[in-house]
Parts: sequence; structure tokens; C-alpha cells
Amino acid sequence: MPYTHFVGIDIAATSATVSWRTAEQPALLPWQIAQQPAAYARLAQQLSALAAPADTLVVMEATSTDWMALALALHQHGFAVSVVNPSQPYHFARLRLQRTKTDAVDARLLADFAYHFQPACWTPPPPVLEQLRQSLALRDDLLGIRTQQRNRLHALQHNPQADLFLVTLVQQQLAQLQYQLDELTAHLTALLHGDHPWAEAIHHLLSIPGIGVISAAWIVVATHAFARCATPEQAVAFAGLAPHARDSGTSVRGQRSVGHSGHKALRDCLYMAAGVAARFNPLLRPLYERLLARGKAKKVARIAVARKLLQLAWALVVKQQDFDPHYAQSRLAA
Repeated sequence: MPYTHFVGIDIAATSATVSWRTAEQPALLPWQIAQQPAAYARLAQQLSALAAPADTLVVMEATSTDWMALALALHQHGFAVSVVNPSQPYHFARLRLQRTKTDAVDARLLADFAYHFQPACWTPPPPVLEQLRQSLALRDDLLGIRTQQRNRLHALQHNPQADLFLVTLVQQQLAQLQYQLDELTAHLTALLHGDHPWAEAIHHLLSIPGIGVISAAWIVVATHAFARCATPEQAVAFAGLAPHARDSGTSVRGQRSVGHSGHKALRDCLYMAAGVAARFNPLLRPLYERLLARGKAKKVARIAVARKLLQLAWALVVKQQDFDPHYAQSRLAA
């Protein structure tokens, strides 16, 4: 067991609740700190007095962005910090039949979770990650607003008693939204081509027919340039593109399906990119056509292309290679 102390921290917007335990001693009564740099420094001193930072595993949930400053501060002090998906502690609590949910209870639960599972450590990503994430989130919001306004304009234009002033106003709003989306795409492009640790990975991604600025940005943001995925199969499962069987005894006989778990935004952008790859990617177009010839539905074939597209992206980024349209022929010749 590499750690001697296990710390659970329940994150809130303005405070954080801390509890710790050892292998022999159960989680102690939690205490609360403020979400401020001075409080982070005092917490690091308190935990350092218990054990060396390298011997202490700190677990917190990735809730909104409130965890980032504390996680970075503890990481800089030398603590092993793990930031987990909130669903993991949630199912751990259900496994223990725990129904009570308070900040103190959650902090002790996270300390126990750290002791029993010892999740992998978190490494601070480059600053460009947060810049890309914020830009993509704003883009999604603007796309949602644009869809609402388009629907409103459609309803007004088909209403014989529509107020012309409102029609003009909505048209102006749509034009402004399109301008903002174009500016945001240009900003994302500049970020991707900037000087940062992921620049080479993004260059390899953009060399793939079917991968554009938005899909490349989502891939590196979601997977941390595949640092989260040790194998292409892990990348596919992370995106939720791996088909899941629904067979159990004789009562459950469902078809294999995808999309019930995984990173939805990544999965959606890959599905859109697969539509382009199925037409213009020389390695993936034969797969799409072969599946259609076998009678597969277009959606099923497109999901298969999205899955292969992600596997191809993983291989090129990990092996630090650009897309080679003649890769298959060169392998046969070898």
C-alpha cells in the first residue's frame, strides 16, 4: 500500500469539508475550510503534520470548477491528488447502503473511498485545456440559443398576424449569434494552433480527414490528448462508443447499443465528424460502404465509423504520426 493517510474533501462553492483516515483508524470527524488560498496553505500544513505529502492520497470530486484551485494547491505542495467522477463515490455509497448525504458524511465517504480504491492521481493539464473547455461550453450555449431563435423565427414567419418588428428583431439576433459563433471558431482555431504542450497532438489530429477544429478541440479536452486513455479500447469506452450487450438469462434479450454512458459531448462531435469521414477519409469510407452493403442502418454504420475514427486519432497522437492515406497499401507491401 503506497499511502499511509487517506483524505476525503467534499467541495462546495465557498467552502470545503475535510476528513482523513489511515488503514487502522476510521475516518475522523470532518472539519471545514474556506475556499481561499490562505486556507489551502493551512490545510497543507495540517496534513503535512500527519504524514509526508507523498504518503497522503487526497480524493475529491470533479464538481463544476470549484475543485480546481484546491487540487492545484495541494498538488503543488506534493500531495497525491485524485479527482474522481462523482458517480464513483455515489455508487460506493449505494454499495454501503448509505442514504444520508451531508458535507461531513460525504467527506468521510471520500476518505473511505480513497482507502479502498486508491484511484489514479490527477496531473494538472496545461492552461490551454481550460481555455478550450470554456470556449467549447460557450459555443454549445450559443448553438442552443440559435436553435431557439430559429424556431421562434419559423413560427413568426408562418403566423399571418406576426409582428414585423419582432421578426426583424429575431433576425438581427440570429445574425449577431452567427457573428459570435464565427468569432468563437476563429478563437478556437488560434488556441489549437498556439504554442502549448498539446500543439503536436492537435497537428496530428487535424491531419485526419473528418477531424476539424471543433472535433479536435473536444478530443483533446475530453481525453487530455489521450493521457486518460492507455489503449484505443479505453478511448472508445470513454466516449461511450463501445457497444454494450443486454443479455441476462432468458428474460433480457436486447440488442447491443451505445450512448448510455461515456462523454456525451465527445461522442456527439465524433458522430458528426464521422459523417464527413465516411465520405472523404480513404481508410474509413470503405468501412462505411461495406456496412451499408451488409444491410446495416446508416446510423449504425456511422457510429462504427466514429468508433474507428477515434481509434485512428488515438494511434496517430500516441505514435506521433500524421495521417497517411496510403498506410494500408504500405503495410501490405511490407
